[in-house]
Amino acid sequence: PLWAGPSRKVTRQVFLMGTRCTLVVYADERRKGLVELEGFVRILEQTERELSTWREDSVLSRLNRHPVGMAFILDENLCPLFGRLLFWSRATGRAFDPGVGALIDVWGIRRDGGNWPSEQALESAQWRSGAEHLVLKTAPCRVIRERDVILDAGAFGKGEALDRVAAEALRRGTPPWLIDLGGQTIVGGTPPADRSWKVSIAHPLKRKEPFLEVKLDSGVLSTSGGSERSLLVNGQSINHILDPRNGQPAGFRGSVTVWHPRGMSADILSTALYVMGPEEGLSWAEARDLAVCFFVPSGDISSNSYQVHVRPSHIFRQRFLQDTN
Repeated sequence: PLWAGPSRKVTRQVFLMGTRCTLVVYADERRKGLVELEGFVRILEQTERELSTWREDSVLSRLNRHPVGMAFILDENLCPLFGRLLFWSRATGRAFDPGVGALIDVWGIRRDGGNWPSEQALESAQWRSGAEHLVLKTAPCRVIRERDVILDAGAFGKGEALDRVAAEALRRGTPPWLIDLGGQTIVGGTPPADRSWKVSIAHPLKRKEPFLEVKLDSGVLSTSGGSERSLLVNGQSINHILDPRNGQPAGFRGSVTVWHPRGMSADILSTALYVMGPEEGLSWAEARDLAVCFFVPSGDISSNSYQVHVRPSHIFRQRFLQDTN
């Protein structure tokens, strides 16, 4: 139904989770809108404090330092989160894997590149990677690292943060709102006098340029792409998204957008499908009735003589592309 309440649009921008975040809410006065947005920001910041490996005191950082083979107690927030992480790692055949910190380190992803890793260093990082080396137990909830696996929230942290905001907004009955968190857009309700929000999907090779505008009335759109930042290894540009299955940079150079009701699922799936690439990924998504769209460049990218092919799943086409040419 169309929202018949507050119609004043209140917007705020902050820098969170390594990216610019835009928050929007409708309210009957600006002060009330800013209070709502401040509550959203606090939830996002709290999630970052728990999951960011940039912070020494985060839960993930403490778990990564915890002795191998010893149980690490998780609070009630994180127990279901870890269950979902292990589920999606299995479901995607490790195209998504939260235990890739050793591979990220060996490739210098967080340092914007470095030297090409030796075969021995890469094998060692592979041995220390993989969610299959995590054991989750309940009552009390605890996780055990069977190897020195380093967890990284890069493919799920933003989505988890947005899910927490959505849960609180639903509990409070917050008026229509939107958050754009660096490639992920979540909405709650629809704007006054409209049935959807207009959301731009970025160009697969030029992140700051819009490529396709769609109408979003619920859930989350998450986009993963190789253009998010350049990464140089021995002077050679490589993908900053790694394939956990072989430890190498992903081969796909376009982008993929996923719609899902839940933020963390959308976040994880956009990464996993990007790693799979258009052929494997689209087949995998179609078999599971997922709303997915690949944006695939072809031609000479270096000379800007190329085309971008839009390859949606049938669910994505039905949901977003019926009114476009």
